[in-house]
Amino acid sequence: MRSLISPLLFLAALGLGSPGFADEPAAFDRWFTDATLRVDYLQGGDATEEFITLDRVARQGIWAGSRTHRIDPFEVGRTLVEVREPGTGEVLFSRRLDSYFGEYRTTTEAGNGVKRAYHATVLVPFPKAKVKLLIKTRQKDRSDKTLLETEVDPDAPTTSGEPLTRSARVFDLQISGDPHSKVDVAIIAEGYTAQDEAKLQGDLKRFQEVFFSIEPFSSNRSKFNLRGVWQPSQDRGCDEPSRGVWKSTSVGASFDALGSERYLLTEDNKALRDIAAHAPYDVLYIMVNTSRYGGGGIYNLYCTFTADNQWSPYVFLHEFGHHFAALADEYYTSSVAYNDFFPKGVEPIEPNVTALLDPTNLKWKALASPGIALPTPWEKSTYDDAEIAYQKRRETLNLKIGEASRSRAPASELEALKAEAERVSLEHSNKMDDLLIKSPFANKVGAFEGAGYTSKGLYRPALDCIMFSKGTKPFCPVCRQAIERVIAYYGE
Repeated sequence: MRSLISPLLFLAALGLGSPGFADEPAAFDRWFTDATLRVDYLQGGDATEEFITLDRVARQGIWAGSRTHRIDPFEVGRTLVEVREPGTGEVLFSRRLDSYFGEYRTTTEAGNGVKRAYHATVLVPFPKAKVKLLIKTRQKDRSDKTLLETEVDPDAPTTSGEPLTRSARVFDLQISGDPHSKVDVAIIAEGYTAQDEAKLQGDLKRFQEVFFSIEPFSSNRSKFNLRGVWQPSQDRGCDEPSRGVWKSTSVGASFDALGSERYLLTEDNKALRDIAAHAPYDVLYIMVNTSRYGGGGIYNLYCTFTADNQWSPYVFLHEFGHHFAALADEYYTSSVAYNDFFPKGVEPIEPNVTALLDPTNLKWKALASPGIALPTPWEKSTYDDAEIAYQKRRETLNLKIGEASRSRAPASELEALKAEAERVSLEHSNKMDDLLIKSPFANKVGAFEGAGYTSKGLYRPALDCIMFSKGTKPFCPVCRQAIERVIAYYGE
């Protein structure tokens, strides 16, 4: 389904098509050269305190971003990075993103005052002269608090020019044009050994086709460059701490992130960025060579998925929604590590969930189905009963799998448990799909209660969407429009 807002209208709304951008290429050349400044920093604290400290800055390859759209127009992402002219304070470049620490600070551990720090990276155009670098974080009142302000001198001896490792290889999957005017996607291969090259290339091709099988990517195929980047790992797979599995891999990806058994992230950001630097990128995937279900995605940071699970195509696309367009999770029955990720009584900044504080001004009002009731009724109690029963069964099976794995049970026993978990997952998904497809509110846009890990008080745009449930299904019109806006931002 096409967006009800014309491309020209939403470009104008974002400032992407306004006359003020006409001289942007000249402005870029005045302040920047066609190279990337990689800014590494540490972000840490707990639920009430936060700090950011600079680690290092380094010069890397060509600038992959737009030369005409320097200022981030999207009001999403808790962290704001700005490059300013030292004398006038003019903002020369800005980028919003979310962070591993931003998620950690919502956990019980952080609430108990346990402080942790995470390594992070943001890429900015390489300046021709000294600039000010500011990193800010959004407060509860939506204001941005500066936690780091420092001068960056591109000619300083501390600006690293360290060469890239020679062990990584780049596979060009689809090159549509100049990185400055395309969305550059890099898929980092994790847990593929030197003997796995043929499988790796097959996996890359498979997910390339998955990506372009769905809107809005299929109709915008010419706006993307896709590359795979591979540094062979010593072991296949990745760490699975709750199952007693530990591997030596290129970027240190691990399940059980923030205590959630299916959450797959890496804390070795430096290794990830060192490998990724072999290709220009706006979007960063980590493809993990395992059959286990799991993944993760953080806005403008990176996203992860596993290569060989029955739900891998779904996870691949779902996590892209988080990373690329700041789409929120719309499901609410699965357990997560967060506490009050979306505070009550506060309108979420994410484009696809709402607290519906003012039904007369629905966030996606222009896309709402004519005459739709707000909130929109649906078969919630039937859905919830089935979901609660399934989640209990799923948790029991996961505990059995973990125990069998840690105790080094016979392989046949462990594989039988894994197969049962996958079968139960598929049966339940089919059952829920059947319920939702038959609803009179299927394919409508309204405000359906249940979203953002919360059963009550948060609403999603559609009855079903790839951001709501597993399976082969489209992005709803609201999610699709959000993605289209970001595609337009990276293009020229």
